[in-house]
Amino acid sequence: MNFQNLSAVNIAIILIAGAISGFINSIAGAGSLLTLPVLIFMGLPSAVANGTNRVAVFIQCISAVLGFRSKGVADYKLSLLFALPATAGAIVGAFLAIKLPDNLFNPILAGVMILMLGIIFLNPGKRFKRDSSNMSPLRWVVAGVAFFLAGVFGGFIQAGVGFLLISILVGIVGLDLVKTNAHKVFIVAAFTLVALAIFVINGKVDWVLGLILAAGNAAGAWVGSRFAVTKGEKWIQAFLVLAVVAMAVKLSGIVPGW
Repeated sequence: MNFQNLSAVNIAIILIAGAISGFINSIAGAGSLLTLPVLIFMGLPSAVANGTNRVAVFIQCISAVLGFRSKGVADYKLSLLFALPATAGAIVGAFLAIKLPDNLFNPILAGVMILMLGIIFLNPGKRFKRDSSNMSPLRWVVAGVAFFLAGVFGGFIQAGVGFLLISILVGIVGLDLVKTNAHKVFIVAAFTLVALAIFVINGKVDWVLGLILAAGNAAGAWVGSRFAVTKGEKWIQAFLVLAVVAMAVKLSGIVPGW
């Protein structure tokens, strides 16, 4: 899309949607459920909107990583270890997203989100939380497989992958939610870069809209990452629940026209 074809109102809508999405993504997840419809509203096909959204997600995650680092919450070596299997999975997921017909996209997404809603309310991560200082070889294998599967989903659709990563980092690895979110944004940045490259190669990215959206996402992610550290675990849990409920309402069609 040509920048000259965008009105000031359209640019403002994209920036605001990006800022809200970046804030939500850095402390919980599901921000892409806001940005993807906005991109489609701007006239992009679903696959192009999916690819274009990755531009903003990647830049947003870099901003969030730096935000967590500025607050002293960063362990890049451990984050990279988690990111490797997730990135491998994202390669598979991105190719699936490019090949899958549009009419199958929403039903699959709806089913996954309903499952995630149950995961958040049952809170298995907290219930089965382990001591992160005593990771057995079996737990490392389980975590690696889980990160790979989360990467497949992230490469496929992105929206909601934060919930999967939070469940893995809390329920299997045994981290608190502040450290979990710091690792999460690093992992998402890593696999999104690879997934984005696949979308770019296949011509599924609109750089003009992607970069405008990214500017908003980066600002929101910077604020959100610092907010997460300052306000702590209870605030993150609250935003997590609100985000999942919003996703469920969106996908169920309870609110007409939303």
